[in-house]
Amino acid sequence: MGKDDTLVGVDVFKILTLNNISPIGVARLPADRYQIGSDVKDPDAILVRSAKMHDLPIPPTLKAVGRAGAGVNNIPVPKMSERGIPVFNAPGANSNAVKELVIAGLILGCRHICQGRDFARGLNGSDEELHKAVEAGKKDFAGRELPGRTLGIIGLGAIGRIVANAAIALGMKVIGYDPGITVEGAWQLSADVKKARSIDELLRFSDFITFHVPLIDATRNLLNAERLKLMKKDAVILNFAREGIVDDKAVIQALDAGALYAYVCDFPNNVTKSHPRVIALPHLGASTQEAEENCAVMVADQVRDFLENGNVRNAVNFPEVVVPRGTTHRFICANANVPNMLGQISEAFGQAGLNIHDMVNMSRGDLAYTVVDLDNPIPAKVVQQIASIHGVLMARLLPPPRSE
Repeated sequence: MGKDDTLVGVDVFKILTLNNISPIGVARLPADRYQIGSDVKDPDAILVRSAKMHDLPIPPTLKAVGRAGAGVNNIPVPKMSERGIPVFNAPGANSNAVKELVIAGLILGCRHICQGRDFARGLNGSDEELHKAVEAGKKDFAGRELPGRTLGIIGLGAIGRIVANAAIALGMKVIGYDPGITVEGAWQLSADVKKARSIDELLRFSDFITFHVPLIDATRNLLNAERLKLMKKDAVILNFAREGIVDDKAVIQALDAGALYAYVCDFPNNVTKSHPRVIALPHLGASTQEAEENCAVMVADQVRDFLENGNVRNAVNFPEVVVPRGTTHRFICANANVPNMLGQISEAFGQAGLNIHDMVNMSRGDLAYTVVDLDNPIPAKVVQQIASIHGVLMARLLPPPRSE
């Protein structure tokens, strides 16, 4: 833990941007309180989109990382957790953009639109000759319609849910699989969405399969050669989630063997980009102005609320903790989730004669996070004492709240 974290925060926070962040999002950070730029030194927080941070030295001043998007594969989350640094993302902020592309992918995958366009662009001759060629050739691009077909959705988070509801509206049947779905998430799903008991069951009954899960060890090559054997021979696979979730080489083999109808993905490579049964798009999933703005606004608000108030919303490695300020004296602490940590923290305040006005402690996996409001100013030496407790990852006083 950097000792800078044990001192009272200054009024101006420094924000390092590793990518271009939407100005609408940056505007959520008041200019009189935030210094923002791509060349900022000793940052309090980092805002990032796609830049890879795994080899980036972690500044000792760093207190938070905000990813203007959903996936955090480009961020060394375990290293951040070890330092008591929350990593925020923007789940759902780009969900409409991805949903629209998935719906487009469904249509592209069953109507041969891209292949038909290539055919039409390659025609030569007079208009009359072109018309004859069109009438003779269009039979090669006959497709299928969506109503009545079954869409299997693996992952029913913010994106998976609205894809499911949109598919129902198009007249499709939908079957979903997500063992981690919350009660709140389930309420947002159409009642017509059926629940699969396993991925294998979903694959057997689906005409189309779309993935909406993060890329982690458990989801790498989630769709592999063995699972492809379970699928219908005229099934269409869509992957607008992350490269690596689908085993592309196995998919190509299945396409070549006539064991699969089509593959639509957002991650072209030398295996997929030129295959006649593959439509590979250049990572367009969240590439809309609205999605970039929504993500930037959401993550800027979350980083600001943490730096100024210690509140944690949508962090991938911290528990959700949102506490209205009860006093002007707020302390925050992250530590290993082991017995007696809260007792040691409380004892340090008691020994200093400090009365705790309110305290909230939550845990997530191996990490715990505590927010404490006290009735009196907190001496820096008390924070340093808590910071020195074995297992404490971060301890910090927050600046007094400022009126807008």
